[in-house]
Amino acid sequence: MRIARWEGTGAAPVEGFVVGDRVVPFAAGDTVAAILAGGLDAARAAFARIDEAGGTALSDVRLLAPLAPASVRDFVAFEEHVEGVSAGVEGKSHVAPEWYQAPTFYFTNPHTILGPGDTLRPPVTERLDFELELAVVVGGEPGVNLDAEGAASRIFGYTIMNDWSARDLQGREMKVRLGPAKGKDFGTALGPWIVTADELEQYLDADGFLAVRAEVRVNGELIGEDLVSNMGWPFPELVAYASRNSRVVAGDVLGSGTVGNGGCLGELWGRNGGLVPPPLRAGDEVRMTIEGIGELVGVVGDPVPAPELPPARPRPRARRRV
Repeated sequence: MRIARWEGTGAAPVEGFVVGDRVVPFAAGDTVAAILAGGLDAARAAFARIDEAGGTALSDVRLLAPLAPASVRDFVAFEEHVEGVSAGVEGKSHVAPEWYQAPTFYFTNPHTILGPGDTLRPPVTERLDFELELAVVVGGEPGVNLDAEGAASRIFGYTIMNDWSARDLQGREMKVRLGPAKGKDFGTALGPWIVTADELEQYLDADGFLAVRAEVRVNGELIGEDLVSNMGWPFPELVAYASRNSRVVAGDVLGSGTVGNGGCLGELWGRNGGLVPPPLRAGDEVRMTIEGIGELVGVVGDPVPAPELPPARPRPRARRRV
């Protein structure tokens, strides 16, 4: 099943299934959020309630992000990506020993989610980048301290994720040992829809990794390609780690991290010793394709200057008011 949201005639989006080349609204009362909370059984029941003969041609609607995430965690699960990006940032290819110990992630902004075809309005940056990822969408009951088997049962489906990045902003702020933050804060694209997990079971390899092909093109030119099964941990282990001493809930999105072999420009800059290929500019089209999911397209718009803030002021470190 493929679950999507699209622009309607009113303020609220229309939510429903993609059936062949048509979008078919849910029956009254069904929503993406409610179906995610109910898990795959709820999705099957909702599908049985729709009018499959109705709906609208997919080509006649503007798709939106397929959900409003409860939270967005983004992992860094591809060793090859870490090797390349570290060469650009640190001057040498290096994977910290700590990377191998656990699937590290950061939280990004669920309030700046973009959908298929949306125009990105980046901050002022000289190193705008994309990041090609496959993301898990969590469904079912909340999970705490899950093992891998329990975490697998919380994987409702998958969608494509583009973690837009301003590498110059990211590099500055990470020197303070926090982040990334503003280098990623301005836009994360999801779409074109959620494909339920049962649709991708055919791509699981013998070790439980999802062996689907991922590609990214800029203005029609192939920049990167990889198998998602090259990640260091399978998706259930990412979900399990996210739940450790915490909670994962329906509507959480967990990105795989950027695939290797050109899944972002930053990796290639590190390997090539310079800004080759060049950073993204206004007017560039980024097209991501993942086998079994579909295609997510984004367009770079003009940057948005932000009001200036002063640097930190020297302080006396007095311990008492004068």
